Amino acid sequence: MTATTTSRLPDLSGSAFNLRSFLHGLPGVDKVGVEARAAALGTRSVKTSAKAAAIDLAIRMVDLTTLEGADTPGKVRALSAKALRPDPADPTCPPVAAVCVYPAMVPVAAEVLRGTGVHLASVATAFPSGQAPLDVKLADTRDAVAAGADEIDMVISRGAFLAGRYDHVYEEIVAVKEACGSAHLKVILETGELETYDNVRRASWLAMLAGADFIKTSTGKVPVAATLPVTLVMLEAVRDFRARTGRQVGVKPAGGIRTTKDAIKYLVLINETVGDDWLDPDWFRFGASSLLNDLLMQRTKLTTGHYAGPDYFTLD
Repeated sequence: MTATTTSRLPDLSGSAFNLRSFLHGLPGVDKVGVEARAAALGTRSVKTSAKAAAIDLAIRMVDLTTLEGADTPGKVRALSAKALRPDPADPTCPPVAAVCVYPAMVPVAAEVLRGTGVHLASVATAFPSGQAPLDVKLADTRDAVAAGADEIDMVISRGAFLAGRYDHVYEEIVAVKEACGSAHLKVILETGELETYDNVRRASWLAMLAGADFIKTSTGKVPVAATLPVTLVMLEAVRDFRARTGRQVGVKPAGGIRTTKDAIKYLVLINETVGDDWLDPDWFRFGASSLLNDLLMQRTKLTTGHYAGPDYFTLD
């Protein structure tokens, strides 16, 4: 845990040294402190009277995701329909924030989602490894936007970041942001590969300085994905960044968030770290697939007094 950074913003028109000096001048993360605070906030309970509102908010924050090699047009159409009407038996259930698919499936999802208000996100830039030349990454991004994506989830080059080539990572994000045009850019840090909380903080600031609209924890394709302590470090980063620059950036934990209890822990974390401004789908998302079904089961329990059962809702 740290106080708001007092480091001067780097002169990004100059050498890579300015960026390196800034990132390594950020206050260090107290590992014990951040893990203890995340654990303490994770034990907070939500009153029954507020639980229904919390569940509906969490549903509205979901980026309903399918990123499998076996994805078919039929699966993507069904997922997109579910995003619009998560519980077909209950028209009061809100839609999710977005559907997230591979670029090849963007045209399919766009047929269902266009004009509905539910966003269409596409992973890009050689997801999940990020190991491709820049021109390939930019073509990937432009193709997804042209096909209908209004949000792009890019992956950073973790190898370049861990090698200290911060200027390379920065320039790639800037170039992808430009290729996005009017589409919002979510920058995936793949925090499970960054090794330390200090690196998570540095990568968060690097992405925001380069123009990210959101910073995202993970691809969901490595063993360690979103965790409360990592998300706490990222929330502190967006809070401090807004305090320094006046620009608000969103946060998206992704991977391993499966239950309503998990989602509510993240909502508490937001409220206690950055406040109400981020308690909105425009500024916080859950990258998930199975989470939505548990939210729907808990919602049904609150409204009817009975669990619907896992087979009541479609499996994603």
